[in-house]
Amino acid sequence: MLLLVTNRRDITIDYVVAELKRRKTPFFRLNTEDLPSARCTMSAFPRSAWSLLFGEHEVSGSDVKAAYFRRPAPPASNLTITDNGEREYAEAEWGAFLKSLYSRLEGLWLNAPMDIFASEDKPRQLMLASEIGFHVPQVMITNDITTVRKVIQEGPAIGKPLRQALINGEQERVIFTTRLERLNDSDLDAIAMAPFIVQTEIKKQYDVRVTVVGSQVFATAIRSQEHEETKVDWRQGSRPDLKHERIELPREVEEQCAALMKRLNLRYGAIDFICDQQGKFWFLEINPNGQWAWIENLTGYPIAAAIVDQLEDIARCQS
Repeated sequence: MLLLVTNRRDITIDYVVAELKRRKTPFFRLNTEDLPSARCTMSAFPRSAWSLLFGEHEVSGSDVKAAYFRRPAPPASNLTITDNGEREYAEAEWGAFLKSLYSRLEGLWLNAPMDIFASEDKPRQLMLASEIGFHVPQVMITNDITTVRKVIQEGPAIGKPLRQALINGEQERVIFTTRLERLNDSDLDAIAMAPFIVQTEIKKQYDVRVTVVGSQVFATAIRSQEHEETKVDWRQGSRPDLKHERIELPREVEEQCAALMKRLNLRYGAIDFICDQQGKFWFLEINPNGQWAWIENLTGYPIAAAIVDQLEDIARCQS
């Protein structure tokens, strides 16, 4: 059995579910916010001695041969708990149980949670990419207006979040990559609030998303320069007509992608590049748990099938 660790609203995992059903491969979808509704049992040893019972549906550690950590949600506390302190206690206990469950699946993950968390460190990504030989734009991580000004003085520059691009609240907002113009002294306090990434802007021919699954590489050109609102950040504007095209990567870049995946201990990665006016590829970042369903939709790349292939390979190794 394959275990899919996700949440109720994850549309991307639906593609994997459809592929598993097509192959008639047994699986269990664990929407982690629903965990408190299950009857859970875990023994200190052996590693496989755990089970989750959701009504009549049960999954046990001895059945699981491979697992996909997608985008789990925090376990939701029981609605009957009205005391805030008790609710926080219950949620913390469920979180601890889930964390322990993840550790029981060591060696079975497509990407292990700890490898995902470590790989999300963008400064580390950029450091490794440079060491591997990728072209990497000049970059600084800072909350110092003087440092930002130095980067801007050397040429066009962009700013983007170090980690969190989503601002939650009554009005949910997304922080897109933004072109940085001349700064005023009045910007000092705003910049000092939190560190962010300041990077030399590369004049684009187009953006590139490279989806790597095991040894398979799916490269897509995103024609961001055809629309004004997508020129700096192709995600801005949510244009349904934004052109996506299959492309072949230069062999050197493909080999560098494989080297980065190995350094980060990942079987799956979504790597973003810029292709400049001269056709040179510039590394921006890698998302170890990035979205991919829209790429499959627009290009026909068999990404879901590639992910299931990897999970089935992992499962065969347990036999």
